[in-house]
Amino acid sequence: MGLFGSRGRREGIPNDPALLAAAAENPGGSVAEIDPTYIDDPNGYVPPEAIRGAWLVDSSGKLTGEYQENPRHGVPQDDFGRLTDPDHWLGWLGDDPAGAVRKGIEESLRAQVADAVVEWVKILEAPRFLTGGRRHAEDQQVMLVTRAALAASFALSVRTARHGRSILRGVFSWVAVNLSSPEVRKDRHWFDLGAGLDWAGERLEERIYEIGGAEDTAER
Repeated sequence: MGLFGSRGRREGIPNDPALLAAAAENPGGSVAEIDPTYIDDPNGYVPPEAIRGAWLVDSSGKLTGEYQENPRHGVPQDDFGRLTDPDHWLGWLGDDPAGAVRKGIEESLRAQVADAVVEWVKILEAPRFLTGGRRHAEDQQVMLVTRAALAASFALSVRTARHGRSILRGVFSWVAVNLSSPEVRKDRHWFDLGAGLDWAGERLEERIYEIGGAEDTAER
């Protein structure tokens, strides 16, 4: 893992067997100290904010006593940067694409567990996009976007009354058709836990045709 900001020496080297074992496996590197306030399973996905800092490891795999604090340590926050950074048109998601995708993810979870509360969402990679259209009947130089889709890999934290907090990973996909005719627009979400982005991206086109649309035949 990468190192953080300020470095200092701490009194007393931790005697945590898991920490010492991790150090032995990373000679010359560092091992992270995870804050259990935000993460129950340190072997799963760990958001950057849940890392308190890093213990430095010497060349023999032992902790040196030097420690680098993580300036980002704190309550994990949403991160939709990889959704909005690419130069790709997202107007079909409205004025707040990140907010729309977060709402879609939360609705997908609540469809399964009614009291699900999403604590944070992070988009892990640049999404896969698919956009289709047709030429304007009166101006052949103008293209009308008629359908669009995205697949976004995520990690998130969700709480429910029964299960407490769970950290989930997967791909959220959103397909919309009939975009040039808002009165008959159709949208559908897919929430594929454990799926890979390549797998979900390859299914965007078939999912577009799966939900169909009034303009579908004319566009094929």
